[in-house]
Amino acid sequence: MKRDLLSRSLAQMGSKTAAAPEASGTDEGAPRALKSMSDVLAQVSSQSAQDVNVNDIADSDIADRFDVSVELDALVESIQTSGQQLPALLRYRRGAGPRYEVVYGRRRIAACRRLGIQVKAFIKEMDPREALVSQALENSARLERSFIEQAIFSVKLEDQGFTRAEICDVLAVDKGTLSKLIGVAKDVPQDVIYGIGAAHDVGRRQWLELRRLFGLEGRPTDEEAMALLPAVGSGAEKIAAIIKDMQASEHAAPSQASPPAPQRKIGDTPVACMAKGRRLTIEISDKKEHGFIGFVEDNLEKLYAAWKAEKQ
Repeated sequence: MKRDLLSRSLAQMGSKTAAAPEASGTDEGAPRALKSMSDVLAQVSSQSAQDVNVNDIADSDIADRFDVSVELDALVESIQTSGQQLPALLRYRRGAGPRYEVVYGRRRIAACRRLGIQVKAFIKEMDPREALVSQALENSARLERSFIEQAIFSVKLEDQGFTRAEICDVLAVDKGTLSKLIGVAKDVPQDVIYGIGAAHDVGRRQWLELRRLFGLEGRPTDEEAMALLPAVGSGAEKIAAIIKDMQASEHAAPSQASPPAPQRKIGDTPVACMAKGRRLTIEISDKKEHGFIGFVEDNLEKLYAAWKAEKQ
């Protein structure tokens, strides 16, 4: 899916004669976010890149990478030797301060800033929503975000009013994966996430285990959790250390633990649930039916609204 998305994006960007969409001839099957992005790319492709002073560029409020300086030396050397091959994309900004805001190309701008040279960039009048879609699609095509970078960016997109269906489109993920991404970003303390870092060598399994551990009763406070993180080491080493310590605490005193509440089977289905205090756990015994968990997550707001309406 991601490759198809990249192919469409590059085709639009490379076409200098892209036709403007007809007022009534839009593709009803294409998500609005992608159609908007196609329009943006078609317009950008008709421009010439400009040389822009890096001091005139403000960073985006919503970054999809944790640290643009990681492994920047190779890019600096490449630009110094061969020049900047790919322009960045900027949008005009209002108010005091820099004239432009970066949409994508933060690492290229950082490299040019280090070299003390101007950056080549396209400049486009864009609203924040268009900018976010452009940023998500271009960076999905050109770089591999780590699991946790993808998770944090997903939450930021949702906070900006994007629907989950739209986020799935621009990030090229399915609903189940998106639910896991958003769940990790919301349930693991932000300080712990940024303390571990982008962690490109850490997959979803470790992050999902960390999310599970933070969902247990008796979990450490945010301050206690930060104390469990090693001061130095790779992202993989840091997350392994905190998981090990939290798992050890989980099994430290089984004799003092209260007996688990009995599960309640939901009819003749693979679905079972267990309520304990303010927590409800849903388990699916059939692997083929695991998507039901994502469905419940996606519809929690509707379920809560229905409960409130019935209560009143």
